[in-house]
Amino acid sequence: MSLTINAKTFSADQYGVNSVGYNGPAHTLSVKDDLLLKRTAPKPNASFSGVGRTSAKLSRTLTLTGALTSTGDAILEISISVPVGFAGADVDAVLNDMGSYLSGADFKTLVKNQKISY
Repeated sequence: MSLTINAKTFSADQYGVNSVGYNGPAHTLSVKDDLLLKRTAPKPNASFSGVGRTSAKLSRTLTLTGALTSTGDAILEISISVPVGFAGADVDAVLNDMGSYLSGADFKTLVKNQKISY
């Protein structure tokens, strides 16, 4: 199985009980280009239906300039928790809002310059 992200194909490489690891097109023994998807099932109790948790982690080796080393790894991890019984439209809306923020100038400024106050 494979995933296409931004016109790049990631191929399944590792299978766990609740995770799958994918290798991206630039992946080699010395260069990371990996995506890891995980899930945790809800754990309900007598008074709460629980939450489902998912995460995605992208690791990629970058070429560096003006640094003490020639390469370094960029690691991006997104963790999501949603309560059992959610409306699909509500999750779509919150994901769309976060996706817009992640691809926008303010988030890029946060990552590039560590600016947290606007």
